[in-house]
Amino acid sequence: MIRFIISFIIISVLISCQGIRKSPIESTLVTAMESNNSGKGPAFQVIFEKGKSFNHPVMAIWSEDLSGKYLQTFYVSNSIAKGVFEYGNKSTGRWLAGPIRRPAALPYWAHKRNVPVEDGLYIPSQNNPLPDAYSGATPGSNFVLNTRLDEPEINTIKIFFEINQTWDWNEYWTNSKYPDDDEYKTSCQPALVYAAEVDFSKGAMEFELKPIGHSHYSGKTGELFTDLTTITTALNIAKSIKVKVP
Repeated sequence: MIRFIISFIIISVLISCQGIRKSPIESTLVTAMESNNSGKGPAFQVIFEKGKSFNHPVMAIWSEDLSGKYLQTFYVSNSIAKGVFEYGNKSTGRWLAGPIRRPAALPYWAHKRNVPVEDGLYIPSQNNPLPDAYSGATPGSNFVLNTRLDEPEINTIKIFFEINQTWDWNEYWTNSKYPDDDEYKTSCQPALVYAAEVDFSKGAMEFELKPIGHSHYSGKTGELFTDLTTITTALNIAKSIKVKVP
């Protein structure tokens, strides 16, 4: 009888645990963000689920028309949008903010935006930052960005997502590959670019962004390189990127 009761308790516990099992993005912290609240166009969400190689990357989200013309930015990590990174002060051991420009971080977005600043680079600076409405701290985990288009008279566009993470060397993109290129050393494996065509006229739908290439390794150009055979762990920074139209 005692053996029967113990077996029944074990089975009940197992069934209970299975009943409350959640999907990966539901079982971890999800950061909710908002941008471009003043937009007059359709609202949508960008849903990001981190991969096993996620380690504080920087990222940009923007749109283009079907001919490849840049339309608008929805979100850029603060460090790129403001031209300020947090870094360690060796003399005090404290973490202090300071101006640092990283052309290799998100070069495809920067060149598509096509706004050169005082030093000729296409990334924002302290003197020419991106507005707060389109920037924010990089989430430390999964996130959902609630945003919207500027213009109401748009049906079909492309949504782009560029992501880059330092210190992710591999056998091809080694720390000695371009020894005289300091910008390359801040990028390691080049930034990856994801994209999806989104049709707002179809109503409530989800669209998955797929990797379409990588950016220039040091950000010297706005080229997109579609060969991803040299990319390894960088493809695991994101597990899933989706656009959801409510």
